[in-house]
Amino acid sequence: MYNHLTDKETLFRHAMEAAADAVMAENLAVVERLREPGDDLRAALEDMAYRMLQVCCGERSRALRRLTYAQAADFPDLIEIVQGRTAIRPGEAPADRPARLSPAGWPRPGDPARAAEQLLALLTGPMEVRSRPGTRRVSAAETRTVARSAVDTFLRAYEAAATEHP
Repeated sequence: MYNHLTDKETLFRHAMEAAADAVMAENLAVVERLREPGDDLRAALEDMAYRMLQVCCGERSRALRRLTYAQAADFPDLIEIVQGRTAIRPGEAPADRPARLSPAGWPRPGDPARAAEQLLALLTGPMEVRSRPGTRRVSAAETRTVARSAVDTFLRAYEAAATEHP
């Protein structure tokens, strides 16, 4: 293996990238469900949000975050690599379907990617606080509450923005 990867650092980076790719695949599978959201946008977004939080709070994601934070001093680019493979791409995935994500439409060009990023922040921020950076398990009821609240805030913000900027 060392003949191919040359050293422990390279092996570690490849292992972290593989773990991040596995989490990303889980997230993308969840987001993919928005291709056919049905008639109830709120319910579709809440389901997606809850499932994304389940991935976020899953053992693989928690272990990946802990290891990334623990090794950040020795591997400063590791946070960017892991976030780029787990948070940023899934956050952008809904952006290719703006008409399905907002009943009022997007107020300005470029907003779908920003909106997806903001929805992701509304989900992960409260979960990071509640899970005490991965050291506490969050109940399904708490997770559903965070998902509902994030979607509610998201829809209110974008519905208001759509009416303010016709």
